[in-house]
Amino acid sequence: MGTTPESLVDAVVAVDVAGDGVGRLVRPADRLRRPAPGPVLQAGGRPVPRTVEGYLWSAMTSGGFAKAAWALLLPFSLANMAHWMLPPTGRVLGGTLRSLVRLAALVLTMLLVTQLTVVSLDLVAGQWLDQFEHLRPWRGPIGLAPVLLVVAVLHKLSAIDWKVYGVQPAPRGGLLPGAQIAADPDAPALHVLHATAGLACAALLAVGGPFAPSSDGVTVVWVAAWVLIAASVLITLLLDAPTEGRWFKPWPRRILVVLTILEVVAAAALTPMPSGGRHLPGTNPTVESIAAVLAVTCVLFGLVLIPAALLARGCWSALPGSQRPWAGGWMAAPVLVIASLLGGGFGAGVGITVQQALRDNTLQLPPGYRYVTTLWGVAAVLAVVVGLIGAAVLVLPRGAKPVEIDLLHPGKPEAAKRAAQAWRIARLKRNHAHHIVLVAAGVLAAGTVVSFLMQVRGVVLPWWAQPLPGIGITALGAFAIGALRQVYVASKSPQAARQLGLLNDIAGFWPREAHPLVPPCYALKAIPELVARAREHLAEPGARVVLAGYSQGSLLAAVAAARLLDSLPAHERERVGLVTAGSPLQWAYQRAFPAVVSHDSLVELSRAMGGRWRAVCRGTDAIGGGVTTWERQAFDGQLLGVGYEGALPAAEPSEHGALVLGGDHWLPDPQHGPIAGRRWRPGILGHNDYTSDPEWDRAIAAAAGLDTAEEPLTLWNFKR
Repeated sequence: MGTTPESLVDAVVAVDVAGDGVGRLVRPADRLRRPAPGPVLQAGGRPVPRTVEGYLWSAMTSGGFAKAAWALLLPFSLANMAHWMLPPTGRVLGGTLRSLVRLAALVLTMLLVTQLTVVSLDLVAGQWLDQFEHLRPWRGPIGLAPVLLVVAVLHKLSAIDWKVYGVQPAPRGGLLPGAQIAADPDAPALHVLHATAGLACAALLAVGGPFAPSSDGVTVVWVAAWVLIAASVLITLLLDAPTEGRWFKPWPRRILVVLTILEVVAAAALTPMPSGGRHLPGTNPTVESIAAVLAVTCVLFGLVLIPAALLARGCWSALPGSQRPWAGGWMAAPVLVIASLLGGGFGAGVGITVQQALRDNTLQLPPGYRYVTTLWGVAAVLAVVVGLIGAAVLVLPRGAKPVEIDLLHPGKPEAAKRAAQAWRIARLKRNHAHHIVLVAAGVLAAGTVVSFLMQVRGVVLPWWAQPLPGIGITALGAFAIGALRQVYVASKSPQAARQLGLLNDIAGFWPREAHPLVPPCYALKAIPELVARAREHLAEPGARVVLAGYSQGSLLAAVAAARLLDSLPAHERERVGLVTAGSPLQWAYQRAFPAVVSHDSLVELSRAMGGRWRAVCRGTDAIGGGVTTWERQAFDGQLLGVGYEGALPAAEPSEHGALVLGGDHWLPDPQHGPIAGRRWRPGILGHNDYTSDPEWDRAIAAAAGLDTAEEPLTLWNFKR
């Protein structure tokens, strides 16, 4: 989100020391801009030289119009993320679920392209341009040209991949976290299939819709559109990771692209455009048919996911509830539902926005849009109600005081009071984030069913529901305009729209698997480059390397550490350490992605680290939390808990007020102090500035195994 090199390595000046300008390796610098050594680390009562390097990947997710515009692909990114949220399954169920989520992603692309065709071909070219007599013969090409351009741009963006700096070995599978994160060989095939299916739907709408051609002269074009759609769906269902798409080679892809372009050109030339401001005959049935197929696919996906989640229960049934996957491993279904409804809502919002912008009361959208606006009107009202309730809950938190408070702030009642309130609010957000997703998916799904039944039966809205379509129009228009405005602001100043950077961080971590029209995966570049750089430092005799990751960077650090350990001989592993700060690994990632960052994989990583994995955390942090411990309780003035190896000894208090329980370093917030010789940050810090706490150096030393050692240390510190 626009992180600077200086803030990354906590220095006044920083310079690049390696990398390719996209993935940057930086160090603090002196006044002549020469790389300078880091602050000396006090370990075991003796000073130890330290080099601080940072890995900066913000150029992959923020900066410029193109990266800001990736946020508009959020529905596609959520559909792609749903694939990575699947529970561990067998070959049959797993293959079925992967095929269904890929089919849903394909239909979502078809729906968005069709909605753009409604705006460009029907609303603008067919109705609005009908008043310009000299343009009437050219309305077909004018209406389909923007659709072809948008699909071409999306196809071009989806083909972008980050090049890895240096030669990298292929990742090996295993039990460590992130072992499955690799580029999908099917992605190039999916690029072509999504472009083909989307443009074929645009051509189908132009020549009469799914049920019959609009005239005898376009029958061949109508049949060809159906053939292209059917071929795209069939190939998408047959593609799967084990087959690697080897049978769908580049030359048949090129043929498919050429046929698709010829199909669109023929549709543009032969489409009989209506006059008198009438709709194209295929507009409403095409949109409704695609939306219905998408709804059925989501339902089938949810149903098949139920037995898959039940069969996977054995992987986590022995864990406490706070460590089990969200929704029992079924969380991918509501995420896919939200992706589908957001995509449909954004397309409808664009149509409504264009209709209002043209300021012509005679322009009409398809009749089904009225029910879409009703659905989003209900959603907007419920969102306001839920928001007010949530605000009341956060402002007036209730519940028992966290057990850690009195131990972290002894003799400081004012600090303890402020900390307790911040702990409760942060705990509410962490504990109920997934419930918000479930409720949102449930409300939107129920509203969709009701809207569909009303449309099928031709139900007239009662008097009390008459305002809902107007509210929905306002909500959809605001959604579309707000998203476009955020993209514009983020393209000018990444710091001014940090929310888009956050979305790109989360969505851009996952490789293209279900949906190809998503931002390129930065993990496929950052992780191997981190591993390669760490190996360079480990080649120095006696050097030790600590990979320290903050927030989303903690996920990169954990996966990089796992791959580094997997590639090192056993006697070299003790020179590698890991520090995570403000990390969502435990409360979010292991529960949302149980097959990729499972609890068992974190246990395996902890064992491989041999006590050199330290987690710096605050209870006031709503994004991060404890990583290596859970089920904490106070007994006889001591903090107890459970970790990866079972019950833990009582927490040890540190010199500056932190509590060290297992591998977790719980920091007092507000900090104790001020402390002489240390940078000071007053107030509740929450998710900010972990390196300002004196416990940071103690965690680094412990991760390096330097309590009594004298070896030099290379510290890796990287974040967004």
